[in-house]
Amino acid sequence: MQRKSEGIVVPRRPAPQNAGGGKGPWGGHDGEGRRHKGMVAERGTGNPSRRRSNSPDRRMPVDHVQRLQRRLGEAAKRGPGRRFHALYDRIWRADILREAWRRVARNGGSAGIDEESIAAIRTLGEDAFIADLGERLRAGTYRPQAVRRCWIPKANGGRRGLGIPTVRDRVVQAATKLVLEPIFEVDFQDCSYGFRPGRSATQALEVLRVRGARGGNHVLDADIRDFFGSLDHGVLMERVRRRVSDRRVLRLIRMWLEAGVMEEGRAIAMLSGVPQGGVISPLLSNIYLAFLDERWTRQCAHLGTLVRYADDFVILCDTKAKVEEAERRVKIIFKRLKLELHPEKTRRVELADGKAGFDFLGCHLHKRMSGRIWAAEKKRRYFLQRWPSDRSMKRVRQRVKELTPRAACHRDLRETIATLNPVLRGWGNYFKTGNAARKFNQLDSYVWQRLRALVRKRKGRNLRPGEMARWTRDEFVRLGLHRLRGTVRYPGDRTMPLPDRPPVSRVREIRTHGLNGGLATARPKGGGK
Repeated sequence: MQRKSEGIVVPRRPAPQNAGGGKGPWGGHDGEGRRHKGMVAERGTGNPSRRRSNSPDRRMPVDHVQRLQRRLGEAAKRGPGRRFHALYDRIWRADILREAWRRVARNGGSAGIDEESIAAIRTLGEDAFIADLGERLRAGTYRPQAVRRCWIPKANGGRRGLGIPTVRDRVVQAATKLVLEPIFEVDFQDCSYGFRPGRSATQALEVLRVRGARGGNHVLDADIRDFFGSLDHGVLMERVRRRVSDRRVLRLIRMWLEAGVMEEGRAIAMLSGVPQGGVISPLLSNIYLAFLDERWTRQCAHLGTLVRYADDFVILCDTKAKVEEAERRVKIIFKRLKLELHPEKTRRVELADGKAGFDFLGCHLHKRMSGRIWAAEKKRRYFLQRWPSDRSMKRVRQRVKELTPRAACHRDLRETIATLNPVLRGWGNYFKTGNAARKFNQLDSYVWQRLRALVRKRKGRNLRPGEMARWTRDEFVRLGLHRLRGTVRYPGDRTMPLPDRPPVSRVREIRTHGLNGGLATARPKGGGK
């Protein structure tokens, strides 16, 4: 007879030819009999070759791309000064090119100067495309084409040049990035957050928030003048050669840098800079600016906290003298990199007592006094908070306006809401980790007004008195509209100052006051009766 304390025992690895009728995990009898042998299950019926083990310890399919990246990263970590000399044959491997093609196809994008689109490649055959590209790389006949340049408007009224490589060049760049990224990743400092695996803009903003709670009343809000257009090719290749000695890989990167751009049918050679829009451009920019991160971490960390996201960075300091010295040190480091700070956009900001704020990564960061601490302790404590900047609010309002034109009144309202929801969710997911409740309510109100205007336009002269009163915010939410209100979530516990009086242990409190309060010595032994 089984004892109660033993419970139900389920063998982890039953023996082959396990007898039918054995107990299952809930104590019942297995009625399957001898349909399968041991821990073997069939994928299909009547085909013994299509059987696989259903053991919980069975080996999962090996991802050879991740395994290669892991080995390269481990080797780079073991040898800080090691230079890798056999990387080119990894780039044209079929699995590497297939993974690169998968990422490029997932990101989408338009065609380059050869007008070969992703849809056209899928029509002709992905396998043939990958095989042809691998053969060109293996034979050494691959040559990148010029980048198609287009101009996109900036929020301040200017234009930003964007380079669009061909799909073939994007795939080769993605394959090269898969091989090189784990090697350089081990050398990058913790102050860098842009375009790195496992790091995000939210983490960079959280570092500033936590640092701002412990002082940090002065900020150097830096801006690099024409960063992507002024990268020196010689300095960049020198930085790459610190880790890569494979001449074929170095030649591949140099060809991309010298491919030039095509604008209005004219080919323009590039003597400096990298195309902003290339797949490998973010990695090359991080390699270039890693010199700033290294020098600051080793020699200037006592001045303040550096937080960099690609070419945008700020330095949070405690005093005015330190922030001035930080700006002087950055200029010295930039001379080595042949870069310069933008004199009009770079500024020093004082955050103390909420005097001013600054914009970073789409957010406005500003110190505000804690009302809770003031009400409890009558102390003025300021914490660095963030919410969507005015530029971010203007941009998302413009996007909502584009998706809700007057002509949309003739469409089904659910279709318009379905086009709005991805924009609202994506925008809200980015800003929901800050103090964005007020901005979220403002955007909800704007969306509600735009949708009410469509309803009113559709009704026209048939609108009856009081009919619009039923089109409340909840009514649009009932139709499927995504509401931003109530979605603010902090990525971690907020760092609040410790109270002056240490917390009392609950065990000591019960021992002194009892479960019902009051001193235990003052209560009668009979329970107060």
